Amino acid sequence: MEKKTKKKSPGKSVATEDRKKTHVGDIVRRLRKSRHLSVRTLADKCGFSPSFISQVELRQASPSIASTERIASALGVTLGEFFRTTSPSHAAVIRADARPVVESEWSRARIEAIGPISEDSQLEPMVITLESGGASGSRPYVRRAEQLAVVLQGTVELTLEENTYSLKRGDAACIPSDIHHCWRNTSRKPSQVLIVTAHRHL
Repeated sequence: MEKKTKKKSPGKSVATEDRKKTHVGDIVRRLRKSRHLSVRTLADKCGFSPSFISQVELRQASPSIASTERIASALGVTLGEFFRTTSPSHAAVIRADARPVVESEWSRARIEAIGPISEDSQLEPMVITLESGGASGSRPYVRRAEQLAVVLQGTVELTLEENTYSLKRGDAACIPSDIHHCWRNTSRKPSQVLIVTAHRHL
């Protein structure tokens, strides 16, 4: 369970300093209320305690990327659809300084949407920046969607089931759906990964 944290936010470039950031808790509260769910009901649906959900909404706790995805799934949306609630866009071009940004202090990560997030799109492209010591979660977790990942900067460890791979700039990985996986940055410098998730709409 992620606890309260006062860790320094991930390093920011000049471009991201001016960008509007949205806290995960604000998105969770907005989506929960729009679905007329109580804090306890949402907690039951995603397997967390009501106190933890309350702390997230009050910005007193920072969920990891994996935990954020669990909460999003309980709310009936994907991680990419979080961005649609903060900055709806169907533009063909998204400038580098206009990307929606959500940060996870627990994961020591910054998540940026780099493509149009629309209801009809099956692709969710994102750039995840992991600071030194950052990780997508405390343990490998399952996502019910296929992913393609390319390392843009630094080095990162990718765990797929029982195997762990060290990836460097330019390396790519295909992550099948329903496979336990986890990202970690064990280096001393930030690492950056482009991840494209493919969702099947029924």
